[in-house]
Amino acid sequence: MKKSLKQRIIIGLSLVGPGLFLIGYNIGTGSITTMAKAGADYGMTLFWALILSCIFTYILMVAYGKLTLVTGNTALKNIKQHYSWGKVLAIYIMTAVIIGELLAVMGVMGIVVELLQEGINLIFGIEGFNPWIITGILVVVLYYLLWNGHYKRFEKLLTFFVILMGLCFIIVFFLVSPDYVTIIKGIVPSIPDQPGSFQLIAAMAGTTCSAAVFVVRSTVVAEKGWTIDHLKTEKRDAMVSASMMLFLSGIIMAVSAGTLHIMGLSLTNTIDMIHLFQPIGGKAAALILILGIAGAGLSTVFPIILIAPWLVCDYTGTERNIQSPLFRWLGFFGILCSFGFLVMKEKPPGLMIFSQAFQACILPAVAIPVYFLLRDQKLMKDHGMKTRFQVGLVAVILFSLVTTYFAVVDLF
Repeated sequence: MKKSLKQRIIIGLSLVGPGLFLIGYNIGTGSITTMAKAGADYGMTLFWALILSCIFTYILMVAYGKLTLVTGNTALKNIKQHYSWGKVLAIYIMTAVIIGELLAVMGVMGIVVELLQEGINLIFGIEGFNPWIITGILVVVLYYLLWNGHYKRFEKLLTFFVILMGLCFIIVFFLVSPDYVTIIKGIVPSIPDQPGSFQLIAAMAGTTCSAAVFVVRSTVVAEKGWTIDHLKTEKRDAMVSASMMLFLSGIIMAVSAGTLHIMGLSLTNTIDMIHLFQPIGGKAAALILILGIAGAGLSTVFPIILIAPWLVCDYTGTERNIQSPLFRWLGFFGILCSFGFLVMKEKPPGLMIFSQAFQACILPAVAIPVYFLLRDQKLMKDHGMKTRFQVGLVAVILFSLVTTYFAVVDLF
């Protein structure tokens, strides 16, 4: 029977569940701010760095997905079992990722609340609407969804947010009508000879090629129930995920490059995007942009809430049950951290940048172990790495060391 367009879309989305989950996690408010700043400051000249980051993201997603499909174990369990020093490394990864995510949830929620305040001002003319009330409502709604949720429901919800986010940025792209000639000319790779350009390249890489993404990748593949028979599906899913990250991030960069860069304008945080784009695209563009960025932020919060209990289950080898007391209590603590930005002196964008730099330090600890695990013939049996893939992983390791250096320099 011939399937309708709606049925085909639903079937297609169901085949890339883990990929959509990671897009929802990866393309958040911090990523949007970084890509927009790159476009505003340097046009499209750093687009090559985004392409490189997405290629490396694809390689590590395939690596961790394949490791899970072959062994049946998730990331931390494999690291703990197959290295003499695996327990220490697994605890380090788990602790560092959780701390980074708790900092991130403060920054994400702070930016979302600021955006909603701006939206309320644009629609109703009410300035400075109480951030405690907005945060409280979001926390209650998010925790209710966690309390009554399961993975498939979260996957559907994130699919909605990812589609909403993508549509909003595409609409804004056409509303502001960026200069296409400038965008095309700017794609030629180069490194601007200006202070801060290297740090921005590292930040672009850190927001895309995040260590937490690859640790979580093995968990969402396991949640999907895939086996080694789904290896082609896993690779296709990783390709869709990395391609969508490249497309969405590229759209954000292009909007800034074709408008703000030409006008000589720059931005330092997410809320500046609304103020700068409103005169260019009008009130409608500003509202759609708020909706898209808020959707990106909320799509990031859901995976962040799940990361801590998932990693604990991964390390201990216990069952992943979203409705268990472990998930509900850790989720409750994680969602309460959303109020953190209201009592900290650091502004939300600063918290996001710090959390991204902090997580960049974890990337080598994630990239190096999977390389040696995939080379273990006893573990991988007939599913070892091909030479081309080994070269790719070595390149990822070198890339992770460089970004860690930039992160350490930036932190201290």
